[in-house]
Amino acid sequence: MKLKKSTLFYYSLTELPVTMALFPVMVFVPKFYTSEMGVPLALAANIILIVRIFDVFTDPLAGYLGDRTTTRWGRRRPWIAAATPIMMLGFYMLFLPPDGAGASYMFGWMLFLSLGTTMMMIPYYAWAAELSPDYHERSRITGWRSMLGVVGSLAAQLVPGAALIFFGYGGSSAVLTIVGIAMVIIMPICVFLTLTRVPETRDFVSSVTPMIAGFKLMLSNGPFKRLILTFMVGSIALSITTPLYLFFITFVLHAEEMAIFMLTFFYLANFIAVPFWVWLSRHIGKHKAYIGSFAIIAIAHPFYLLLGEGDFWWMLPITVATGFSAGGFAALPNSMKADVIDLDTLKSGENRAALFFSTWSFTAKMSGSIGGYIALTGLAFFSFNAAPDALNDPDALFGLRFLFALLPSAFFLLAGAIIWKYPITEQRHAEMRAELNQRSQSPESLDSAAAEG
Repeated sequence: MKLKKSTLFYYSLTELPVTMALFPVMVFVPKFYTSEMGVPLALAANIILIVRIFDVFTDPLAGYLGDRTTTRWGRRRPWIAAATPIMMLGFYMLFLPPDGAGASYMFGWMLFLSLGTTMMMIPYYAWAAELSPDYHERSRITGWRSMLGVVGSLAAQLVPGAALIFFGYGGSSAVLTIVGIAMVIIMPICVFLTLTRVPETRDFVSSVTPMIAGFKLMLSNGPFKRLILTFMVGSIALSITTPLYLFFITFVLHAEEMAIFMLTFFYLANFIAVPFWVWLSRHIGKHKAYIGSFAIIAIAHPFYLLLGEGDFWWMLPITVATGFSAGGFAALPNSMKADVIDLDTLKSGENRAALFFSTWSFTAKMSGSIGGYIALTGLAFFSFNAAPDALNDPDALFGLRFLFALLPSAFFLLAGAIIWKYPITEQRHAEMRAELNQRSQSPESLDSAAAEG
């Protein structure tokens, strides 16, 4: 049964403020703290990476506890509600630092924010996998969520862009200030509507499998391993480009104040593309559409090498192409992720969505940190100077060009190769759901499956 559009909208609404705030963390925070707060590039890269190491412990724990939570409000809602004030405080303090804030301040609040993000996003994404068991309906759910996420990313650019146009207030610090204040206002409203307007299923078998045994069972899930490896490699590629975007526009094109508008075009293309990738997945399969998105972005990225000072608008068609292809990166793998959880349910006899999403969350955050680490330490290796108005020699600028334009394409092509033989097709998933439905009508069979898991 298709979900109502109102249900999809209210569920996806929480993605808007989260993405609105996470976008500047990825794009503006590295440049702001290295250029304006004096944190060295290599140190900033290590801070981002070390914060992710803590997720090795917090993400699996959050998933493990989430699958065992039972309250009269549901098992996902309480975690999301508790995480909201933590995320609001973390974003605000990271985006609006006091004078003199440096590396230790950046590390402390990024770590605090990471904890809140773990508490919020693991149950939130697990909730999506439980809204519908249908192969294509799951793409529709993640498509709606992706589109609201793109709206959040656009809002993080359009509002500061309007401030620049009408009030002459621009730059990285302006973006962080405006978004930090706006997010504190918007987030509680959006989360409240999600928690009060979206039903949470009671039709699940709670997990009783011990954590270590559960991870062993998860690692025996071949399609999940292939999917998460693909996601990791592709995310590393995106995460290399993300912090370098501002550096490229600032030091290669010499148009820093226009960066917000180019990013707007990127996310507009992303927004328009999401329905296309969902539609394409219905006709050729999810993993084939996913491969197509990798192919387009891998071909488009090297064209950035052709750009130089004054070529801001020549960057537009390349940005539209990369933004359009990236539209498939959110909707498709998240929908496929729900399908591999069904395979785990067949083996374990339990609904352990949060454990899978905790592993996915950790992989996403670690991949982002690895990509950011490669980008920032790569700039340091080429002796790049990130200070405002710095003059970099041709070798340093070549390093920036190489890291931004060429290196990501190698990762994108590798990701497409990994997912090439992904086995869960629409037909295979229909067989899995039929077996799960048969088990749900046979308590003895379900008990036997749980015992085997």
